[in-house]
Amino acid sequence: MNPFSVVILAAGQGTRMRSDTHKVLHPVAGRPMLEHLLDTVDQLGANRRIVVVGKRREQVEAALAGHDTLIAVQQEQKGTGHAVQQAHAALNGFAGTVIILYGDTPFVAADTLDAMRERLEEPDAPAVVVLASSPAEPGAYGRVILDDKDRIARMVEYKDANPAERAVQLCNSGMMAVRAGDLFRWLEQVGNANAAGEYYLPDIVMVAANEGRHSVAIECDSWQTAGVNSRAELAALERDWQARRRSRALEEGATLIDPESVWFSYDTVLGRDVTVEPHVVFGSGVSIADDSVIRAFSHIEGASVGKGCEVGPFARLRPGAVLERAAKVGNFVEIKKARLGEGAKANHLSYIGDADVGAKANIGAGAITCNYDGFFKYKTVIGEGAFIGSNSALVAPVTVGKGAIVGAGSVISRDVEADALGVTRAEQKGLGGWAARFRERQQAKKGK
Repeated sequence: MNPFSVVILAAGQGTRMRSDTHKVLHPVAGRPMLEHLLDTVDQLGANRRIVVVGKRREQVEAALAGHDTLIAVQQEQKGTGHAVQQAHAALNGFAGTVIILYGDTPFVAADTLDAMRERLEEPDAPAVVVLASSPAEPGAYGRVILDDKDRIARMVEYKDANPAERAVQLCNSGMMAVRAGDLFRWLEQVGNANAAGEYYLPDIVMVAANEGRHSVAIECDSWQTAGVNSRAELAALERDWQARRRSRALEEGATLIDPESVWFSYDTVLGRDVTVEPHVVFGSGVSIADDSVIRAFSHIEGASVGKGCEVGPFARLRPGAVLERAAKVGNFVEIKKARLGEGAKANHLSYIGDADVGAKANIGAGAITCNYDGFFKYKTVIGEGAFIGSNSALVAPVTVGKGAIVGAGSVISRDVEADALGVTRAEQKGLGGWAARFRERQQAKKGK
């Protein structure tokens, strides 16, 4: 196929979002919409990637740092046709196919874009390939009227459509493929005699028709063309994405006890025979290896869970948490930037941060690593097979050696040698009759 470039429109104000954040930077599945789209484009290897910015351009430009993109600026928002014109200079010298996309429509699939490119190059040589879909509720989308198979008779914006045209189910997504030389020549002929007084990109279809050139539509699943103009639409896009991701998890061999209560991130990886109980949230950067169990109400982000591990219920794994094979993290345990070696356990009510825990070590209920002094973070090392008694505090930097035992209730601030007992506990005293005398005194005071 011919080389191709992509123009992504991201200049709109997004006023209906009621947000100080640019619309295309609102996240779905833990990732900004624009980044989802750029990832798809990167899969296809576009020659040039142009993002058209406008209002709050500084936010979008900052988000694009590190991406191989060119910036075009639409100073005044005069419609989609006018926005695409701003990319003309960035496409100077490029003679291939241009695919026009929208930063707030993030989930168009790579194979759909490939299909648009292929259709543009078929022997009947269409002028424009328009991406269309038939959503259950077409709403205010522009309509695509076909006359013969996939050939377009006309396209009309909803504001300008008559009742018969509004009854048509096939909707224009606004995404299209067209040759660069044709695109900008036709855009110069687009007018703004419409209800909004804007220059509409889809009007190039009718301009091409005036030259005797036909355009075609290809149809995809409606979720690929779903865009965002409001918080409600953003939430709907999130729900739809999550539903598809849950289905994929089940197809790939994971068990979700209550699929609708599990929330994935864009990059969550689940192995075979992983079981996920209800109300689990996966943040970004999570991988769960085969045969592991994630119990209810756990929150996992930036963590790697090895084969055959058990997490939760009510556990929190924060970025940098690494659980090696058969490790166990129980209820109300938080792990941050720490490794639990093979078979290590932290079963109850603990905080393990900035630590390395050896294989088969056992962390007792309520034990914590004190990793922060208010200015700096310090590391705790717990050796293989060590036992940390309940309600102990390990004040980092500190090492508990292999096979060592820390007595319950201890505050350990010096290293404990391998196979030694570390304990800091005041001598227990018993004062006979003290409790009875205390009650008598207090009761006397109360009775006055």
